[in-house]
Amino acid sequence: MSTSYFVAADWLIEHGDDPEVQIIDARMAPPGQEHRDVPGEYREGHLPGAVFFDIEALSDHTSPLPHMLPRPEAFSVAMRELGVSKDKHLVVYDEGNLFSAPRAWWMLKQFGVEKVSILAGGLAGWKRDELPLQQGDVTLPEGEFDATFDANVVKRLTDVLVASHEKTAQIVDARPAPRFNAEADEPRPGLKRGHIPGALNVPWGDLVFEGELKTTDELRAIFDRAGVDLHRPIIASCGSGVTACVVILALATLGANDVTLYDGAWSEWGARDDLPVEPTK
Repeated sequence: MSTSYFVAADWLIEHGDDPEVQIIDARMAPPGQEHRDVPGEYREGHLPGAVFFDIEALSDHTSPLPHMLPRPEAFSVAMRELGVSKDKHLVVYDEGNLFSAPRAWWMLKQFGVEKVSILAGGLAGWKRDELPLQQGDVTLPEGEFDATFDANVVKRLTDVLVASHEKTAQIVDARPAPRFNAEADEPRPGLKRGHIPGALNVPWGDLVFEGELKTTDELRAIFDRAGVDLHRPIIASCGSGVTACVVILALATLGANDVTLYDGAWSEWGARDDLPVEPTK
C-alpha cells in the first residue's frame, strides 16, 4: 500500500509536457458559500491545462440530496466531454484546503481510474510558490473513459441504520465537533442537530495541514483517540459526502481496506423525523 497519494508542485512542473498526465481542478464552495461563482473563479485562474471538475454538475440530479454520486454512464460521458482519459495519471487539486480534492479523487477511483494523485498544497500552495496560472476555459479533444463501478463502496440509509443498530461497522463522521455534538446548527437549513447513534467523530480538518494530510503517526493517533479500529469495517459520513472522503483518504493512507461511504450523509439522515439521533434532547 502506497503511503502517499500526493504529488508535489515541482513533480507536476517536471511532468508539465507529459501527455500521460492530466490536471483536474476540483475546487468547490463549502456549504454556506453557495453564492460563489466557482466556475468563474476557475476561469479567473487555474493551473495550466487543468480542466474544471465541477462536483456539483457531476452529481446525480435526479436525487434531492446534494452532490450524490452520478450513474457510471453519465460520469463516463462527462469525462469524455472534458477530455479526461481513464488510463492517464490524473492529478487533482482544490483551493488548497483539501476540502474537495479528496471527493474528486474518490469519485475517479470508484469509477475505475487507477492512477489518481492529489496536488499537495493545492491552488494556494501553487500561488504561494508564484507558479504560472492560466485563465479561461481549457478545451481538450474527447477523452477515453468507460467507467466501471462497484456498488458496494457506497452505503445506503438502510445499511447505515443496520450498522448503527447492530454495530456491524463503525460509522465515522467527519463533521466538526460542535455539529456532531449538537452544539451548532447545520449549514444546510432544515436539518436536525446531532449525529447517527454510535457514530465516532473524526473532524476532517483535524487530519489536514496546509493542504496535505498530517503524518501517518499523527493520523493514526487521531483515529485511535476517536476509538476507531482500523481493522474493522468503517462507513465514512459527513454533511453531504464530500469531507467524508478526507477521512477515506486518511484511512487509505493508513492501510485500512474495508472503508465505504454513506453518500446521503447527514443531509439525508438529519432531514428525517423517523430516524434516531444522538445526543437525545
